Amino acid sequence: MTGGPAIARAGDANVVSLDYGLASTMLALGSVPRAIASLRNWSEWVVEPAMPSGVVDIGTTAEINLEVLTSLRPSLILTTPFLAALDEKLSRIAPVEIFTVYAENGEALDRSYAETLRLGAMIGRQREAEAYLARADATFGRLRDRMKGLSTRPVAVINFIDQRHARIYGGPGLYGGAMRRIGIENAWKGEASYWGFQTIGLEQLAELDEEAHLVVVSPLLPPDVLTRLSESPLWTSLPFVRRQRISVVPGVLMFGMVQEALRFSTLMVGVLETAA
Repeated sequence: MTGGPAIARAGDANVVSLDYGLASTMLALGSVPRAIASLRNWSEWVVEPAMPSGVVDIGTTAEINLEVLTSLRPSLILTTPFLAALDEKLSRIAPVEIFTVYAENGEALDRSYAETLRLGAMIGRQREAEAYLARADATFGRLRDRMKGLSTRPVAVINFIDQRHARIYGGPGLYGGAMRRIGIENAWKGEASYWGFQTIGLEQLAELDEEAHLVVVSPLLPPDVLTRLSESPLWTSLPFVRRQRISVVPGVLMFGMVQEALRFSTLMVGVLETAA
């Protein structure tokens, strides 16, 4: 488990990731995982970067195919505290290293930086990790500069659970941290878990600042939710609906790491510039 000799060789191509954010970070550092969990849903939830061909799908995190995993003879398995129940079984197959981004008493984006450096050192990509984070800082800086020229209107970020409920993002989560980093005021002032969201009824959107702009993150669930809501008196009475201040952005992994924070920030600035 953690703290042991779970150190991959430089250029090691036999590292397995059970977490999308860690797998995405590996790609950002120029290293391709041998296998990941839930590969078939990668293009829906992560979207970018694309996962290279040849990566093996070892099943969902709820049902890891241990037989396939064993056959790959991994040198290292990357996981998170969320999957702690699997640690004992996994450690019989290969060294396991746990990375913590989402937990109490911390900011997801700050932890993502720290864990990126730790991952880089572990897989022989320390210099690449340092260079990557320097580029990330520069990109966040450019996006913040672009925001300075836009309206200071607060922004609420949601994705739909169904026609009556949504997750609204803020607090110490990745979206909230990215918004703070580039100077976007979050219209949601309520609580949010360390995962960075609160589940609300859509009627609670009436509590937002009347000047707020709503950004909806795909995928839309159900796909026709906005069409259906156009027939709802509650929805059509909301200020951001009446004033046509709604934008929809493509999928961005909300429980990711630095790469996902950059993608989210870039998309946010883009839609706000379009709406300006």
